[in-house]
Amino acid sequence: MTVRRYAVVGGGISGLVAAYRLRQACGPDAEITLVEASPRLGGTLRTTEVGAESLDVGAEAFIGRRPEVPALLAELGLSDQLVHPSSARPLVYSGGRTHALPLGTLMGIPSSADSVRDLVDPAELHLIESETTRPFTWTAGSDVSVADLVGSRFGSQVVSRSVDPLLGGVYSGSASSIGVRAALPTLAAALDGGAASLTEAVLAALPTPSPGPVFGGLRDGYAVLLDALIAATGARTIVDTGVADVRREANGWYVDRVGVVDGLVLAVPAPVLGQLIAAVAPEASRAARSIELASSVVVALAFPKATELPQNSGILVATDAGLDVKAFTLSSRKWPHLGERDAVLLRASLGRFGDSTASDRSDEESIETASNDLRTVAGIGARPLAATVQRWPGGLPQYAPGHLDRVAAVESGVADLPGLEVTGAWQRGVGVPACIASATTAAARLIEVAR
Repeated sequence: MTVRRYAVVGGGISGLVAAYRLRQACGPDAEITLVEASPRLGGTLRTTEVGAESLDVGAEAFIGRRPEVPALLAELGLSDQLVHPSSARPLVYSGGRTHALPLGTLMGIPSSADSVRDLVDPAELHLIESETTRPFTWTAGSDVSVADLVGSRFGSQVVSRSVDPLLGGVYSGSASSIGVRAALPTLAAALDGGAASLTEAVLAALPTPSPGPVFGGLRDGYAVLLDALIAATGARTIVDTGVADVRREANGWYVDRVGVVDGLVLAVPAPVLGQLIAAVAPEASRAARSIELASSVVVALAFPKATELPQNSGILVATDAGLDVKAFTLSSRKWPHLGERDAVLLRASLGRFGDSTASDRSDEESIETASNDLRTVAGIGARPLAATVQRWPGGLPQYAPGHLDRVAAVESGVADLPGLEVTGAWQRGVGVPACIASATTAAARLIEVAR
């Protein structure tokens, strides 16, 4: 019996799922090697200690309407870990005070002036109200930044006070660094379909309300899922080791640090992917290297149990508010199971694409910045019992205008390389469900080639 040999380069959620799917398909005899450049597996998923409490300091939630995470939890016997947030809603800090997060918006883009009446000045409210009366043109298939589209129709305050706070949480970017077509596909479809105004397109693109929670999470953090995946892969794991060379051989693929394998999954950030495939797929390499990354910092704080938090799930910060923190997650309010802990827990997120300020600060400066901004937005001046700083250099790809074309160029460029598949957050969405789906597809294609 021939033993199949596979390598997965990249030990984030995409790489772990790919290795797990390969193990499922090939059985216990297959040799699977997982190589990760950093000292740990898990990528931007991490559960760590904040004083005596544990807390996710990377991604902490997933979109509840997508099936991938609950299905994977069920496969691994972890369905009892699935939890949902409370009904508390977030706030937006703008103009020196907090406001309710606008309703009736598409990622912060208003469907009417009433959606953002409390957030923007009268002059910009008039822009929104009159938008349907002004000439509007859109070229089907085109792409622009969200800021260019929304700012030109609704004004800059809508961008900085409503759209930026939401996009910043998803991409660690801003409306100016994110393209409409990749980030808001339903809006792009409505525009391509001939919407006569942005208002009309937003109304057409708004999701149909669905029953059930919007988000989900894991009771004991993503570490539980990571540990289960690592165990289930049964892979030989090499960490703290980068791969510098990938090339085709007559009998498979040669992978630096591993040797020759029958199949290879590259589950690495786009710029790294570009380097690895430069010799075998130069056009795909150029496209991958053009996908830029954003860095961010999460400061997790634990306060005495008596500390009073706002009755909200979090506080998003407008980009024109003059603060450094872009969002606070009031974890003890957002997640009922965390509200039962012996300390009050919250997270501050700092850093946007193109701004290195957050990355340049020391841990002590980051904690001080988070504490100062928390005092400003929520009036909490208590000294934290404990604080943990988690840095995510190059943690999230930017879905800039033209992103889907770049992804298509990568995928078409490697399509004629049997035995090699690619996956990652740069491909079909930055969220955990999207990464699981992409990795599952990559592993399935690899198995199909072997048959």
